[in-house]
Order: sequence, then structure tokens, then C-alpha cells
Amino acid sequence: MTNSSPARAADRRVRWFVFAAILAAVASFFALAGPPLDVGRGSPGGAGPKPPPLAEDFGQQYTDGGTVSDRFSAFDESSSAIANLSSPLLDALQQAAKDAAYYGIDVVVTSGWRSPQYQDELLKEAVAEYGSAEEAARWVATPETSAHVSGDAVDIGYAEASAWLSAYGAEYGLCQIYGNEPWHFELRPEAVTSGCPDMYADPTLDPMMHPAHAALPQPQCHSPGAA
Repeated sequence: MTNSSPARAADRRVRWFVFAAILAAVASFFALAGPPLDVGRGSPGGAGPKPPPLAEDFGQQYTDGGTVSDRFSAFDESSSAIANLSSPLLDALQQAAKDAAYYGIDVVVTSGWRSPQYQDELLKEAVAEYGSAEEAARWVATPETSAHVSGDAVDIGYAEASAWLSAYGAEYGLCQIYGNEPWHFELRPEAVTSGCPDMYADPTLDPMMHPAHAALPQPQCHSPGAA
């Protein structure tokens, strides 16, 4: 899954020029769209992502339950949000981050593993923000169904980084799962040979987000240690 052979590297260099044009279009879109919305959230109308403020030094984070104060490196395993990710997901993420860095793309994480308590806090905040559990479910999963709680999801910061992973993530098995959350990536190993599956419009359409499926084993499930 490393995809770092000379042939693949040369192929990515050729495709980089195509990606640069896509990236420019993405940058133009965000410039025209105005101020972005919260990462992991969106306006009730689904206007899009809002990255948190980025400090000069994004190395400082708070690791209680997987909460973070800012974007941080995919290699910072001193953070529970990174250290408690499933090993296959973390390996794929770090390999992708290494390769993206060759092109000047910083793949940084805004959220990784979360404790059930932290996920429950986010859900309550979402219900208060959006006015109903039904609308909140489009943006925040329950602790029982969240891929963040199982250590199987990461949210990526910077529009250029999520755009790069959208274009090349399948080579590492990293896929966008929900159309309304372009920052949210999960591991789908079969994507390396078959490509990423079609995205759900939002989490409410994902069968794994429903109680009947919550008790079933999830792909790449991980039981994280204490935060």
C-alpha cells in the first residue's frame, strides 16, 4: 500500500500538473464562497467546512479524550487522537502524508480518535446548534456508531490537503465517505485496486450509522486505549 516505487512517483509527477489546475479551482471556490465553516460541522444549510484558527505553531494540542486545540501533524503520536487510530489507517495516512509533502502539500489532522465521552459532547453541541437530533445526525455520529470513536476516521485540515487526498487517496486506501464532509477520510483497503466506493450524501444515509448496524463489527475496527 506504500505506492512509492519510482514508476508511481514519476506518474504522480505527471499528474501533479493536472492536480495543480484542480487545486487552483478549489482555491478559487473557497475564495468566492467566503469565510469557511467549522471542520466536522457545517451550517444548517450545509454551506461547507470551517477550519479552526491555525496558530503559527500547530504542535500544541490537548489530548483529553482526543480533543485538539488546533491542526496537528499526522506523525505526532504523542497525541491520543493520533496514537489511538487503528494501525492500518495510521500507516496509510502517514505514507500519504510523506508523498504529499513531496509536492508541498501539508496533510494535517484536525480530528482523529475520539473518546465516547468527547463524541457525546460533540453530538449534544450539534443538537443545540442545529435544533434537532435529525439535523445534527447529518454532521455528528453517536458514540456507538462514530468511526472516530473506533479509531477508523480522520478529519484533514487545509483545503489543498483534502483535495490532494480526494485525488490520490485511493492509492493508499484512503477514501472520502460523505459528500457533505470533504475533510472526513476512512480506510477502505480495496480502494487500492478497485477505487473508492461511491460517497453517501451525508452520514444519515450510511447503513453503519443506524442502531441496527451499530453492534456489527466494522471494517478496520480498533479498540483504543484510555485517552
